[in-house]
Amino acid sequence: VQLQASGGGLVQPGGSLRLSCTASGRTLSGYNIGWFRQAPGKEREFVASIWWSSGITDYADSVEGHFTISRDRAKNTVFLQMSRLKPEDTAVYFCAARGASDRSFGYWGQGTQVTVSS
Repeated sequence: VQLQASGGGLVQPGGSLRLSCTASGRTLSGYNIGWFRQAPGKEREFVASIWWSSGITDYADSVEGHFTISRDRAKNTVFLQMSRLKPEDTAVYFCAARGASDRSFGYWGQGTQVTVSS
């Protein structure tokens, strides 16, 4: 599975941004797709994930309620809609995938920079 993340940019506090993660190489059926982020000087952290087949989602406490993860089957793409952005959301965002029997995310896309600043 090859993953391509896009949609990052500069946004003011309180603004919104939508990230996309498009997969190629195979369908995402049966996979769990996740978004992670890494801020400067900090470790990478989990943001949100979605099971492609069932649509079941999971969120980090820090983003629940203002980030939404979704999928578009026709486009083989997972989205991360980010709203009410805060400066502390500034980070490089990565998408990743793992199979149903995998303990960890083994497929990673390149990151996309999100900067929240006035």
